[in-house]
Amino acid sequence: MSLLANLTLVFVAGLITALATGLGALPFFLVEDISDQWYVALWGLASGIMVAASLFGLIFEGLAEGTAIEIAIGMAAGVVLVVLAHRVLDGAEIDPQEYAEADYKKLVLILGILTVHSFPEGVAVGVSFAELGLEGAEGPILFGVTVPILAVFMTIAISIHNVPEGTAIAIPLRSMDVGEWRMVWWAVFSSLPQPIGAVLAFAFVRVARDFLPYGFGFAAGAMIYLVLTEFIPEALETGADLPSRGRPELTAGVVVGVAIMVPLALI
Repeated sequence: MSLLANLTLVFVAGLITALATGLGALPFFLVEDISDQWYVALWGLASGIMVAASLFGLIFEGLAEGTAIEIAIGMAAGVVLVVLAHRVLDGAEIDPQEYAEADYKKLVLILGILTVHSFPEGVAVGVSFAELGLEGAEGPILFGVTVPILAVFMTIAISIHNVPEGTAIAIPLRSMDVGEWRMVWWAVFSSLPQPIGAVLAFAFVRVARDFLPYGFGFAAGAMIYLVLTEFIPEALETGADLPSRGRPELTAGVVVGVAIMVPLALI
């Protein structure tokens, strides 16, 4: 399978995860609003999925390719990059309700911010395809090439995780009476950096094989950091007025997310 064909397949996988974000807006075709309890539980679900995917997918696979020190260095690099990116964009946070009214300059800024949030997830997808078509790789056959099981696992994990992110984007847009299909579009738009990140990460680790363990660690570190500093705080903030401050809903979501992903990781 040619390099172009490999890159195309990786791009399609990243695009699938981006399109999954649009699913988060679909409930608004049926209901007017989503309760805070469900919103908190969805963020918990996303957190559980991302942590499980990082631990049982990326880190385990990284340890099979390299040492714990290499994984740790990669994780630290992932955290540092996200922290630095946030500092560069500090004070430029964009509320999703501004999407529909954004001009060209605002759209560029929005895309830059979204890249910080969604690019690491694209990197995780791209790194997971590192063994694509290589001899000895195990996984399903697609278009005559063996797709690594880890790649299937990560694509499913990121796709499921993206659904509540799409819901988070759709909620303020609903308050502006934005149409349902436009909410779907803006949700998908928020994850467009993912297929780009997937292709870049795949190309890098495929050429620089020695950096593969660092790549696994980088993606895991960035995603776990985002869970701890953004997903869970967002859930707790939303659940502040709920009984027990939404912690039962958050915990239940995390447990379900882990329970979904662990069996997939063991296939």
